[in-house]
Amino acid sequence: MKIVIVGDGKVGATLVEHLSMEDHNIVVIDKNQKIIEQMVNSYDVMGVCGNGASYEVQIEAGVDNAQLFIAATSSDELNILSCLTAKKVGAPYTVARIRNPDYLKQTPFFKDELGLNLIVNPEFDAANEIAKVLRFPNAINIETFYRGLVDLAEIKLNEGNPLCNMKLMDIFNTFNTRILICAVQRKNEVIIPHGDFTLLAGDRIHITAPRGVLVSFMKKLKIYKHRTKDIMITGGGKLGYYLARQLSETGGYNVKIIEIDAERCEHLCEVLPQVHIVHGDGTDRAVLLEQGIENQDAFVALTTIDEENIISAMYASSLGISKTVAKVNRVSYEVLESIGMDSAFSSKEIAANRIIAYVRALENSGEESSVQTLYKLVGGKIEALEFKISSDFHGIDIPLKDLSLKHDTLIACIIRNHRVLFPSGNDCIEKNDNVVVVTKANHISSINEIFE
Repeated sequence: MKIVIVGDGKVGATLVEHLSMEDHNIVVIDKNQKIIEQMVNSYDVMGVCGNGASYEVQIEAGVDNAQLFIAATSSDELNILSCLTAKKVGAPYTVARIRNPDYLKQTPFFKDELGLNLIVNPEFDAANEIAKVLRFPNAINIETFYRGLVDLAEIKLNEGNPLCNMKLMDIFNTFNTRILICAVQRKNEVIIPHGDFTLLAGDRIHITAPRGVLVSFMKKLKIYKHRTKDIMITGGGKLGYYLARQLSETGGYNVKIIEIDAERCEHLCEVLPQVHIVHGDGTDRAVLLEQGIENQDAFVALTTIDEENIISAMYASSLGISKTVAKVNRVSYEVLESIGMDSAFSSKEIAANRIIAYVRALENSGEESSVQTLYKLVGGKIEALEFKISSDFHGIDIPLKDLSLKHDTLIACIIRNHRVLFPSGNDCIEKNDNVVVVTKANHISSINEIFE
């Protein structure tokens, strides 16, 4: 597929990195010649230097014969204009990154009236992800499928956890709870486990279950943490705003934002009347102590500097705060693992995953059994994908035991008529099912690709 990407900032660069590995024909447009040269030298892509909204530049980049146009510059207005131009030039599908809260309610208008096919708001989406783990603090990260009916939660097994030294096949008989452990990270190794796999202390496990079942399971393990109530956020930028607004609108939370910019504080006071806004340096320990950090249930570091977020979150953890979250965009997953970081989120990766899922769906636009939802786990070593099954699926009504799955691939669950099924070998996939697959294979765009 030919894809033109305008803007090579955080989201654009992440997209180039991922999509160039999936054998797409990528053209990058950016005003900065040095950035274009760097991308061309680092990845198998072409580059055009210029204004992405310019008709002439888009023609030079071949937008007229591209299947997808993605605008990911730092300017919402430029992204919108670039997509409108691309539509007129001939690109059938357009994606725009739009971050300004003022435009949030206009998303239907942008799609229905302006013809933008997908709108991505990295900070808004990241706020949703962070809110999930604040509501279920047992999880390091939590992903959702089928409009929230199924969760995929990442949990670390500490010493003394009843699951330590237990085989997966014995979990149901021991706890009488239907869950599925679909992936295990053990040090630097990632495993798609079978029933005879034994869990060990220190493992990071990915559990699939409906939220209520997951809560019940944590209670039976006697490790359940109640929902956080008092939450301190450092950094009142777009992500801090979206998160605080969501929590305050949900109710039941006491949210405090510490923001260093006085003018921004005044604005936050106006738009977030239910949130306590503090003017101060959220990376200063004296300020944090003065604002009662040790009395918080959760601490969320959302400043613009990754290193300060990590250090602040680790400091909060040292004070005994049970849930800490940090926003990171440049620090690698392996580094975070090595320092024992609890929950870390990258808005650029979350946005990139949404767009990659859309790209894979477009690859199979003639088929309905294509990707609905996609998450990259364990630093991209595992993918969890949701597929909607149509008549083009080759294995309809065939028992799973008679289908040959690819190595390191697992059917995590089947969602049928709003019920979650953990399939056995005798179960079949039916038309209109939603199927969640966990795999170490990359670049899967159709469920037919998970079988030999």
